[in-house]
Amino acid sequence: MKFAEPLVEGRLIRRYKRFLADVRLPDGEEVTAHCPNTGSMLGCQPDNARVWLSRSDNPKRKLKYTWELVETAPAVFACVNTARPNAQAREAIEAGRVPELAGYTECRAEVRYGDEKSRIDLLLSGHPARPDAWVEVKNVTLAEGSNGYFPDAVTERGQKHLRELMAQVAKGDRAVLFFVVNHTGIDRVRPADHIDARYGELLRQAKAAGVEVLAYRAALSGPDGNPGGRLDLTEVVPVSLQA
Repeated sequence: MKFAEPLVEGRLIRRYKRFLADVRLPDGEEVTAHCPNTGSMLGCQPDNARVWLSRSDNPKRKLKYTWELVETAPAVFACVNTARPNAQAREAIEAGRVPELAGYTECRAEVRYGDEKSRIDLLLSGHPARPDAWVEVKNVTLAEGSNGYFPDAVTERGQKHLRELMAQVAKGDRAVLFFVVNHTGIDRVRPADHIDARYGELLRQAKAAGVEVLAYRAALSGPDGNPGGRLDLTEVVPVSLQA
């Protein structure tokens, strides 16, 4: 996945009202960027952090800039734009970089399903030998050491998604929880029991019920240690469900 235009570097001043971030550009100008992340962004908003913004010249937009990346520690980068992971996962699947989900001929997004009135991120169909695969995508950016944790805040919506995935397995289809690891410092993914214990319980129940759990990390680093222009999912990351 490639950014349409080169990103604009700046320094984070503050994030506020969840969807807004003030950033100082290299020339000293201060701009307000859209922050497309509804989570707590725990660990992803250090004071004066280097950040990278995408820019839109659409006159209908109130804010020209969107916050995309942050340097959480020296040469460690994370993508905070939660609109990206679904596209990253879909591109990787369709390019054949996810062997576990190879062989499907059709991929649809945001398909309604389930008793709790959900929408699945990706529905894969058309495999000659396997049932349809219902794929729920989650963005992982919370790092503690080399461990990545999900979620970064209590998520009733995420709990609902796990129940819906288990129901699809019971109907005879495949169900997949796909962690997109958008943080270069994460080597392993774990449920964040210390943040949302119920989510951790449900994740373990889902795995035992047949829900498949995958994690792939994006390549975010580029020349000179700075983020590159791509967000390709290239590396498998193990998932540990031990308490």
